[in-house]
Amino acid sequence: MPRGHATPEPTGLGPTPAQTVGPFFGHALPFPAGGEIAPAGHPDAITVHGYVYDGHGEPVPDALLEFWQAAPDGSLAGTPGSWRRDPADGAFLGRDGLGFTGFGRVPTGADGHWSVRTLPPPPAAPYLAVCLFARGLSRHLFTRAYVEGLGGDAELTAIAGERGRTMLARREDAPHGGRPGRFRFDVHLQGEKETVFLDFHA
Repeated sequence: MPRGHATPEPTGLGPTPAQTVGPFFGHALPFPAGGEIAPAGHPDAITVHGYVYDGHGEPVPDALLEFWQAAPDGSLAGTPGSWRRDPADGAFLGRDGLGFTGFGRVPTGADGHWSVRTLPPPPAAPYLAVCLFARGLSRHLFTRAYVEGLGGDAELTAIAGERGRTMLARREDAPHGGRPGRFRFDVHLQGEKETVFLDFHA
């Protein structure tokens, strides 16, 4: 080494950790009444709600969940109408409140909570398909919320054994004369309670 040039002293700093970009869910993706999958005032509507938790059991306040499901009669067509605009100013109006869309999209709140109002899926497909976007994820995750009482127990066990119970939306209120109710489905991204996530291949 030439005279006058000292060997650089190590700084003790490691490489900058990799980071995921975003999230950017608060601007364009959520839309008015995104959780209103069922027609307004429908007597058979149920509420499915829950929380998204990270690996430390802390709520994730900026996740986004999408839901798809079959109609009670087993049909998959749904009804468009999520992106209606006001003809006067172009603002989004959200759902028309009249048709069953079969699709919902909701963000979590500051406490990690989300909620959708929908119709019970058919016994042949007794679940809501769920797609989850959240900070720290480089790819979205897929799971299912099987609605308790619709006969999906054997399918849950076949998919993931005892861990299949992490995909169960559990009834929170006792049924009253066959009336619809409220179901809770929490998503745990990691840890001992980690939700079973599914891998789909084209």
